Amino acid sequence: MSTFQAPKGTYDLTPPRSATFLAVREAIAAPLRDSGYGYIETPGFENVELFARGVGESTDIVTKEMYTLTTKGGDQLALRPEGTASVLRAALEANLHKAGNLPVKLWYSGSYYRYERPQAGRYRHFSQVGAEAIGTEDPVLDAELIILADQAYRSLGLRQFRILLNSLGDKECRPVYREALQTFLRDLDLDEETRRRIEINPLRVLDDKRADVQKQLTGAPKLRDHLCDACKAYHEEVRALLTAAGVAFEDDEKLVRGLDYYTRTTFEFVHDGLGAQSAVGGGGRYDGLSEMIGGP
Repeated sequence: MSTFQAPKGTYDLTPPRSATFLAVREAIAAPLRDSGYGYIETPGFENVELFARGVGESTDIVTKEMYTLTTKGGDQLALRPEGTASVLRAALEANLHKAGNLPVKLWYSGSYYRYERPQAGRYRHFSQVGAEAIGTEDPVLDAELIILADQAYRSLGLRQFRILLNSLGDKECRPVYREALQTFLRDLDLDEETRRRIEINPLRVLDDKRADVQKQLTGAPKLRDHLCDACKAYHEEVRALLTAAGVAFEDDEKLVRGLDYYTRTTFEFVHDGLGAQSAVGGGGRYDGLSEMIGGP
């Protein structure tokens, strides 16, 4: 036996389990390839600022979970904690948005890293298949990605999953809701860290899994009551497209997901047989992210 073991919160893939891993990855990737998504691969580490700006400085990922390092030359780097910011950075750097018709459709697969407490379904090193469709503001695109994910999971034989759906509004209507939510949250009995979050990104408080926090959120202002007409119409179109495709979903007004860059559509696939860590996939639209990281 070796003197060394895999670091805490990581895993090795060895036969025969590795064959199952490859089969699952292939099943998730197949609908994307068949729908014209091209493969992209990015480095395992990036400039820290890419994630601080893109993912959001108030998120747990940036404040607590990133593996960061300083190079001998003084550069601040981070092991990638998620895929979207890296893929968008690479697409902009390669001018893919100028090379032909939009949207630019990309899929990727790789390892990601987050320093968090190892638990069932949560690792510090994990693998992910993802897809991005860049450059078009169209509800059809949002519906397409949800439908492709639904096809992928069904091809694996999964049946007992649910799709949660929400709209987070946009730069026109979200500030009004943000102010209403902050006013409500400031009166609650919350710890100091959560109070700081109220000032930076109050929507993340809605995502807090602690029972004592959730109990206090009864009566919180609803985002759907603050959506502008354009966001309401956009969201209704996404819902109608999913219904027409025979994809069942549940409206979940508390679904904000863990990243700051989402606008309008957010979605999550959950499997109730997995316990607390029930999400098996998810994503959303991110209309402001390109500008956040210096793109158009």
